[in-house]
Amino acid sequence: MATEIDKLDRQILEHLRLDSRKPFLEIARELNVSGGTIHARVNKMKSEGIITGSRMTIDYDQIGYSIAAFIGIKLARARGFKEIQAELHSFPQIVELHYTTGFYSLFAKVLVSNMKELHELLSEKLQALDDVQSTETFVILNTYIDRELNLSP
Repeated sequence: MATEIDKLDRQILEHLRLDSRKPFLEIARELNVSGGTIHARVNKMKSEGIITGSRMTIDYDQIGYSIAAFIGIKLARARGFKEIQAELHSFPQIVELHYTTGFYSLFAKVLVSNMKELHELLSEKLQALDDVQSTETFVILNTYIDRELNLSP
């Protein structure tokens, strides 16, 4: 069940979404409330699991990971999901893994430095797993939208 949040909570989340390092006092001034109010609201949202951390954004292409791809993974048997998930977690190239509906059981986002590394990941690791029936790879040519959900009313 979703936790109820009000307009002020949404505004605070939007400020933090845009800049997670923004000082609480600056947010308080912009929203015309006290710093203590911001602090208390953020702590409450943390304790309720709404805020689960903060992130730094890295341009992976700038540090040599020039190929990003989605890989659809069809499992031989659905009940093998937990075991395959644990195995896939050990592959550092997989940065996201989603259990999905439709043709593929799993959808993974991977980052690699070159096509050779992508080929090795597919042929020597993923497709070598007993529970993997087949894979289909979608190389990301360009990303036009990469954002968090805007929570402002």
